[in-house]
Amino acid sequence: MSRKFWRVPSFDKKQAAELAYEYGYDAMAVLLLAARGVTEPEDVAEFLDNEAMLADPFEIRDMDKAVERVRKAIENEEKIAVYGDYDADGVTATALLYLYLESVGADVTYYIPSRMNEGYGLHKEAIDTLSEKNVRLIITVDNGINSSEEALYIKSKNIDLVITDHHQPGNQLPEAVAVVNPHRADDTSAFKELAGVGVAFKLAAALEDGDYDSILSDFADIVAIGTIADIVPLKNENRILAVRGIDAINHSDRAGIIALKNVVGYEDRDFTSTNVAFTIAPRINAAGRIEEATTALKLLLTDDMAEAQELAERLDSFNVARQETESGIVEEAVARIESDDSLKYSKVIVVDGQDWHAGVIGIVASKLVDRYGKPVMVIARDGSGEAKGSCRSIEGFSLFDALSHASDLLVRFGGHTLAAGFTVADDKISAFRERINEYAATMGAFYPVMNLDCKINPASIDIPFIDSILCLEPFGAENPQPVFGIYNAVLRSVRSIGAQGKHMRLTFEKKNQQYQAVYFGMSAEEFPYEIGDRLDFAVTVDKNEFRGEVKANIYVRSVKLSDADDNAYFDSFMLYNKVRSGASLTEAEMQAACPDRNFSAQVFMFIKSRKLYYGTAEDIAVKSGLGSDKTCKVQIVLDAFCELGLLESANGCYHVIENAAKVNLGSSELLKRLGYCD
Repeated sequence: MSRKFWRVPSFDKKQAAELAYEYGYDAMAVLLLAARGVTEPEDVAEFLDNEAMLADPFEIRDMDKAVERVRKAIENEEKIAVYGDYDADGVTATALLYLYLESVGADVTYYIPSRMNEGYGLHKEAIDTLSEKNVRLIITVDNGINSSEEALYIKSKNIDLVITDHHQPGNQLPEAVAVVNPHRADDTSAFKELAGVGVAFKLAAALEDGDYDSILSDFADIVAIGTIADIVPLKNENRILAVRGIDAINHSDRAGIIALKNVVGYEDRDFTSTNVAFTIAPRINAAGRIEEATTALKLLLTDDMAEAQELAERLDSFNVARQETESGIVEEAVARIESDDSLKYSKVIVVDGQDWHAGVIGIVASKLVDRYGKPVMVIARDGSGEAKGSCRSIEGFSLFDALSHASDLLVRFGGHTLAAGFTVADDKISAFRERINEYAATMGAFYPVMNLDCKINPASIDIPFIDSILCLEPFGAENPQPVFGIYNAVLRSVRSIGAQGKHMRLTFEKKNQQYQAVYFGMSAEEFPYEIGDRLDFAVTVDKNEFRGEVKANIYVRSVKLSDADDNAYFDSFMLYNKVRSGASLTEAEMQAACPDRNFSAQVFMFIKSRKLYYGTAEDIAVKSGLGSDKTCKVQIVLDAFCELGLLESANGCYHVIENAAKVNLGSSELLKRLGYCD
C-alpha cells in the first residue's frame, strides 16, 4: 500500500453546531457534512431529509426526440434493440430498458458486445447482426457517445439510432435521431453525474411522461446496483436512486436479486451501499470479465427462481475465477515493474503483457495504483496486433485528458477522469508510454490523497456516535464512509487474528485510556511499528454484533508515525523517483539525494539492530531523528546497500546479509551517479 497525503479539511465547527441546534439535526452528522463542504441550511436539509427532487427528465437535451422516436417504434411495432455494455452499469441499464419496453408491449431485443471478442461500444458486425433481425431502432445505453463512424454505418442500414450515454463526448456528436447525454456541451440539465443506468432510467420515466414513481417501483433495485457499481457520486439525484434502490433490494421479489442474496450469504441481512459495491456489483461485473455479460443480464431478466439460482451460482464462480486470474496478472505485472526502473519510477506506469486477460486488467490497474501511488495503465496483448488497455488514476491526473493528448496513437479510447479504457496497436505501445509520461511531466506534482473528515478523541466512539454517522448513508463516491484521524496515540500491543493470521488487532493508548482496533490485511509480523511508538491512525468505525451484544468497532485504514511530515515526505519522495527514473538532476538535487558515509552507517545500523524490518525509508528517517525530508536519502542508502549485497529486501522486508564481504560504498553505481565521494 502506497503512502498517502493525509488531508484534514478546515471548517467552522461552531457554525455547524449552531446549524444542528437551530434545525434539530444530529450534531455529528452536520459536522461531517460541513467537513465535506455542505454548509447551507437548505443543502443540509436536502441531504439529511433526502428532500432532493428528481429533475424533469425532459431537461436533458434531446430527450423529447428520443421519446418521440421510441413511441413511434412501439406504435408501429418496429423491432427495437437495446445495445448495452458488459459492465454492471451497462448490464443494469440494458435490463431496465429492456424490461420496461417489454412491459409496454414493444417488440424488443438486446445486444451486449463481448468484452473479449468485440470490446466496448458499437461494432459494425453487431450492427449487421441486428439488421438481419430486422431491427429498425437501436437504443444505446452506457455507450455510443464516441461512435460517429458506427452511427453512420447504422444510418446506411436504414436503422435509426438513439444514444443514451454518460461518458464524455468528443468534439463531434454522432449522427443520430437523439443523443441523450448530460455531458453534452449544449445540455443545460442541472445534474450531470448520472450513471449510464441513470440516463436509461430517465428515458423510461420520460416515456411515462415523467412519472418517476412508477419506474422506481419496478426498477429501483436495478438502478441502484448500476449506480453504485459505476462509482458515480452518491449525491443529489444519485443519492435518491441509491436510497430507493437499497430499500427495494432489501424487500425485492426479483428472482435474480433473491438468488444473489443467497449466493453471498445475505438471505436474512439488509444490504447497504457498501454491501452492494462489494458483493453484488463484482459478481455482475465478473460475467463480462470472465465469460459473457449476458449471463448477468439473464439473471436480472428471469422470473424463474431455479434458473436465477443457477445463474447466480455461475456468477459467483466467475467471480472466483476473476480473482484468481487477476492475482496472477498482478504478480506478473509487479515483477515486470520491479525489474525495470524506467517503468517503476515513471510518473505514470504503463505496463503491458502478452495474453493477459483483458477482462480483469482494470482491476489489476486499481491494485497497482494502490501499491505504487500513481496512475497506472495496463495493456493486454493477444497477438492480434491490437492491444486493449485499462487505466486507473489518482486525484490530480485526468486519464481522459491524458488519453486525448495521445489520441493519434490510439485506435479508440473513452472513459472518465479516474478510470478509462483504450485500444492501441502493439507497435505503438512504446511511443504511447513515452507520450503519456511527456504529458504527465507537464502536470506538476500529483500524489495519492487520503481525505480525513476530522480528528476525533477515541473516547467519543460509541453506538450513538455511529448512529450519527449512519445518517449519511448510503456511502459511495463523493460521500464515502467517514474516515477519522486519531493522533498521537501510543502503541501498546499487537496480535495477529483471522485465517493464517493475515489480519491483526492492536491496542493503543490515548489520554491514559486504552482502545482496541482491527487492521485488515496487515499481520502482526509485518506491522512496522514497535510497542511504545507514537502513531497517528486513520480509522473508520462501525457496529459489530456478536451473541446479541452490539459494540462499536474501530478499523484502521492507515497508520503513520506521529512525527511524520506529509509535505516533507512527498517532496523527498518525488526527488527519489526523479533520481531513479534517470532524469537529469540539478546540483542541489544531487546534494539532497546523496548520503555521506556517516549517514549511510546510521541507516545500516538501524536495520542491523532489527532482525527483520518491515518499515519504510520514511519510518527509518523519522525514528532516527532525521525527519521525513530525508526519506529520499535514506531510500538511496537502502538501494545502494542492496545493490552491493549488504542488505536484502523481499516483500517489503529488509535484513542485513550475514558475513557479507566488505565493499566500498563508492563502488555503488547509484551512488556514483549522485557524485558520492568516500
